[in-house]
Amino acid sequence: MALLTMVGTASADTPAKPAANPPPDAATILRNVRKIVTPDGIENMTTVEIGGIRQWISVRGRHRDNPILLFLHGGPSLTSMPASYSYAGPWEEYFTVVQWDQRGAGKTYRENDPAKIAPTMSGERMLADAEELIAWLRKTYNKPKIVLVGHSWGSVLGVKLAQRHPDWFYAYVGVGQVVNMQQSEAMGYQTTLDAARRDGNTEAIKALESIAPYPDPDLTNAEAVKKAIGKLGVDRQWMSRYGGYFHGEKTGHDPQLMSISPDYDAKDLEARNAGIAFSIPLLWTELMKVDFTDTTQFGCPVILFHGRHDLTVSATLASQWFANVKAPQKKMVWFEDSSHILFEEESGKFLLSLVQDVLPLTHDSKP
Repeated sequence: MALLTMVGTASADTPAKPAANPPPDAATILRNVRKIVTPDGIENMTTVEIGGIRQWISVRGRHRDNPILLFLHGGPSLTSMPASYSYAGPWEEYFTVVQWDQRGAGKTYRENDPAKIAPTMSGERMLADAEELIAWLRKTYNKPKIVLVGHSWGSVLGVKLAQRHPDWFYAYVGVGQVVNMQQSEAMGYQTTLDAARRDGNTEAIKALESIAPYPDPDLTNAEAVKKAIGKLGVDRQWMSRYGGYFHGEKTGHDPQLMSISPDYDAKDLEARNAGIAFSIPLLWTELMKVDFTDTTQFGCPVILFHGRHDLTVSATLASQWFANVKAPQKKMVWFEDSSHILFEEESGKFLLSLVQDVLPLTHDSKP
């Protein structure tokens, strides 16, 4: 005890020497830790000319021979790149993972003049962008087929791509699969309102009842769309509170994760927020018309990953739709402890499902 006391006293009396160099910030540490060091690895953050504009992609994988996995983020404009370091790193052991900031999103939004981009913001143009990107990936990396993963809004593009070009894909993986937007929004709203009523949450009940009918059936002009987006914000606020977006954490940790991102700086994050505000009003009318109820014939394998508690994109509708899907191979994987952001909420199971259910399809399929 005396020795410990003497050491403690000496340490307290001795002035600490200033550090020779300040410690690196968290983003720099993460950037260094996740550096691809394998001789045949790929680590490329770059822009590609797509649809007449420069669009940002990240391509990362430990072995060049691994199959490419293209992740189509949700939103519209809800880029996954800034937080993906927290869950997608292990994917890179089995796949060459491509993250893409779509037209009007994140780094791509920052790269281009919004006034020039606005007239081009349509589902068909963004689908064409995806086709151009996939053609570039197949040619650049000499991969006749890739794995296509679409999350939420990305699953809208994903279904259409799989329908048009089944020969391009080892598999289509729908994550939080959109089926019928009108029905999904109505079901999520009602479930949230019912939960608020059971909870006796007068604030939530008042807010949700104030936006009825939801979803807004009138999207005939810009003012109507603006009103509908306002209602959307109220719906999502309380849906998140009742676990329909993140199941356990309610709001998740994305803001903290993105604040130390090795891939995004502060201006990129500002652009991400600006891109969301820019893109959703321009695409919402079109998005609300999406209905894949009768789109059930696929020429490539179809795998669905869905959170059991997802209210953002109805788990019930996804299950009903999948029962009618006809594909060379198909499987639905339920994430029992997740809502909409299952790749973060159950990242271990997500990786395991990719390796067990998707990766074998890349070995068995002929290019």
